[in-house]
Amino acid sequence: MKHRIVVLGAGYSGAVAAGRLAARLYRDEVSVTLVNGETDFVERVRMHEVATGRDLKFRPFEQMYAGTGVELKFAKVTAVDVDRKTVALESEELEYDTLVYALGSRWNPQGVPGVAEHAYEIASRPGALRLRERLASLTAGQTVTVVGGGLTGVEFVTELAESRPDLDVAFAVRGELGDWLSPKGRRHLRKVVDRLGITVHEKAAVTRVDADQLTTADGGTIPAAVTVWTAGFAVHPIVEATSLEVSDTGRIVVDETMRSVSHPDVYAVGDAAYAMGSKNKPLRMSCASGQPMAWQAADSIAARLTGGKLGHAPLFYFNQCISLGRKDGLIQYVTTDDCAVNATLTGRVAAVYKELICKGAAWGTENPTMGLPTRRRHVISQAVPLHEWTS
Repeated sequence: MKHRIVVLGAGYSGAVAAGRLAARLYRDEVSVTLVNGETDFVERVRMHEVATGRDLKFRPFEQMYAGTGVELKFAKVTAVDVDRKTVALESEELEYDTLVYALGSRWNPQGVPGVAEHAYEIASRPGALRLRERLASLTAGQTVTVVGGGLTGVEFVTELAESRPDLDVAFAVRGELGDWLSPKGRRHLRKVVDRLGITVHEKAAVTRVDADQLTTADGGTIPAAVTVWTAGFAVHPIVEATSLEVSDTGRIVVDETMRSVSHPDVYAVGDAAYAMGSKNKPLRMSCASGQPMAWQAADSIAARLTGGKLGHAPLFYFNQCISLGRKDGLIQYVTTDDCAVNATLTGRVAAVYKELICKGAAWGTENPTMGLPTRRRHVISQAVPLHEWTS
């Protein structure tokens, strides 16, 4: 009987994991099923571009996985039972021997009143397209306020200000603008923001969102014909209904091989996984950490099934790549545990660098076997359960 591997989610992490597993294991011994709600790959790191009018390349999964042996199921996951080892889809139930959970994250309203009713999000393609339609209806001088001063907020607010100079673009951040960057990085970000005419509201913790304004913790208000909420991400709520051990933020706690510490037949990768990186610091939700996590999980599963030696992919950071519109960028170099150092690359060169990184990530996902020869090994006796392989 074949060992059944089910991969949930075909974002940057899940898509890579499924392809890598197919290249490591024989089809007549192991089945790999990839479940995803969309029929094509969503380049999530470009949703700020989609929201401002850009159309992206269409990447259908049927073409991506042709000839790999990966079985595709296009359906939404409604539940996961890690004790029965089943996954419920909209119209069927799948059984698995090994599960790779890669359902990622979505926007996080953080319990702020009015966000769900009045704000727009760009954490998903439907959200970005909905915002694009709304932005197209705005007339000159109307205010769009972006809430959340992290990477997503910075990329969107600069993209919007560059593409729609007729609008009054504002940025509300809880702390100071770019306070997670180095001094050099902050200076460049401030220079770009000033050049684009963006109004920045610093130390402005938003406590309420209404249809035409925001209320801040100090009782002040900020006008907003449109509010765009980029203040963090949250794990899909399906995890909460399982008996998996999770962190205080709901992410699945995994060991260095990306295996659940509570359920050894479950692996988690990408935004849904709580994994430790350099200096025992949790990895942040990002494409930069998601793909290496997928490599580690796939290689760990293959090694345990075939009796091979477990490898350990280094999980650390090198830089943060930030687009500031189409013509400018900021590459912030960081320590291995993601703390900024006072070294940056800026301007047009940085914009090109960021574009190459995005294209590389998309290519790696679009070519799930990475264009490399397969290195398949035979599965050892199925009488030895996968969870008993610990080294």
